Amino acid sequence: MVVSAFVVSIALGQQPEETWQAQVRKSVAAHDFAAALRIVDRELARFPNDMDIRAWRARVLTWAGRLLEAENEYDTVLKAEKNDPDNWMGLAVVYMRQKRMEEALKAAKVAVDLDPKRADLRATRAQILRANGEINNASLEFRQALVLDPSNAEARHGLFSVSGEERHELRFGFDEDLFSFASANRDQGATLVSKWTPLWTTSAAGTFYQRGGTNAGNFVGSVTRNQPHWGALTIGGAAGHDSGVIPKTEAFFGLDHGFKISEDQVVRGIEVVYSQHWYWYTTARILTASETAIIYLPQDWTFSIALIEARSHFLAANIDWKPSGLTRLGFPLKHWSQRALSGNLFFAVGTEDFGQVDQIGRFSSQTYGGGLRFRFTATQDVTGYAAFQQRTQDRAQTSFGINYGIRF
Repeated sequence: MVVSAFVVSIALGQQPEETWQAQVRKSVAAHDFAAALRIVDRELARFPNDMDIRAWRARVLTWAGRLLEAENEYDTVLKAEKNDPDNWMGLAVVYMRQKRMEEALKAAKVAVDLDPKRADLRATRAQILRANGEINNASLEFRQALVLDPSNAEARHGLFSVSGEERHELRFGFDEDLFSFASANRDQGATLVSKWTPLWTTSAAGTFYQRGGTNAGNFVGSVTRNQPHWGALTIGGAAGHDSGVIPKTEAFFGLDHGFKISEDQVVRGIEVVYSQHWYWYTTARILTASETAIIYLPQDWTFSIALIEARSHFLAANIDWKPSGLTRLGFPLKHWSQRALSGNLFFAVGTEDFGQVDQIGRFSSQTYGGGLRFRFTATQDVTGYAAFQQRTQDRAQTSFGINYGIRF
């Protein structure tokens, strides 16, 4: 008679040996994906034709952010075993994280068709529908998952997310500049950003300026198209009553693309932004080109660096190019349930922001500053900043501002 090691261990009063699957789960829970892969690879070396082990390897690779490798593993598994809904849904999740939404929805449909009474499969399919902007279909799928399993927390939270999703953000702000050599400047403005679908976003802003006793104002509008494969393209412009102190008209465009790197390394991802901005003043023409890299770090830390090249052309003067640079470090400070406090520090060197005519190419500066953001509900926050700028000719500027945002 053959007696299993599990039964023998119980008979001797010993705990059974921990399974390799449990070891993998522990490693993943500790975000030690390298250890999890070593465990799976050890088992796969012992049983190279075991598709269940290979499916586990695909899951670990997905959790580690190694999506191309995970896709290849799932392809291998599904060629051998085409009727396992978990593997089809695993492949669907990989596609979703790669922003290949059409393929993700097809794979998710196969998974649900193979086992239509599983609430977890329907909840995951609903998440993919939500990510693709199909809010009504996602809501129906979340509801169906709850019919099958009323205790499914994922479906319950998902249904709440699609029913209460905020698509608009309205922000009011005030800024003031204090100079060592002139009277103060002030401006007040409001911005409305609306995400109509996952693909289309618009922004509209109005600002009023007070510059040395002169009043001015403008309106800025833009539209953004988000494309899963190549990122986001923004096009916009501005016009208003310039009074000779701000641009008469403006035009700009920007390209934004993010790269996911890993979930367990120091650098989690990088976002690259390129933009060009044209400013037309009464007495000057300005073109700026900027390149920005945002590095996403663990625990919601970020580090960004931007380079700006400005081409200035004053009437009856030669064309001049001026460089600028900016670095910024963002970090969390405290978190209480829905409330959160975060901060940032920044340093800039070079020419100014071209917001008014006396800031264009006429001096160089070093700017030091920082800010705080307090989110006091899930839909409301207050942000403030302060900065000190040392200019050439022994001049200085102190700036500060505050704004309030609400999402609905």
